[in-house]
Amino acid sequence: MAATGQGAVGSFAGGQAITIFRSRRRPEAESDYQRVVAAMQAAARDTPGFVDFKTFSADDGEKVSVVTFATPAAQQAWRDDPRHRRAQQQGRDDFYVEYSIQVGECSHVSHWVREPG
Repeated sequence: MAATGQGAVGSFAGGQAITIFRSRRRPEAESDYQRVVAAMQAAARDTPGFVDFKTFSADDGEKVSVVTFATPAAQQAWRDDPRHRRAQQQGRDDFYVEYSIQVGECSHVSHWVREPG
């Protein structure tokens, strides 16, 4: 799997809201999709409580995005943002073959880093 986005491993914490968005896209809409997703990522990053966004690509074409907000309320504010709602509708109309969304609250965080040398 290849990953895109900015990592924030050190800033993960219990109580954060985590959204897992799995999708398959229509290949003919890829250039329009990239334009819309860039704008939505920028808007999400400007949303108070944004922590991290990363997308992974599987060999079978499925994409998985993991989006983290500091609180469930911050995640809900992004979910309900009018720009995001318009992009969601455009995704259903133009970009996606299928998608699923799972949202949960982080109950545990563990972090390990190999020391240099």
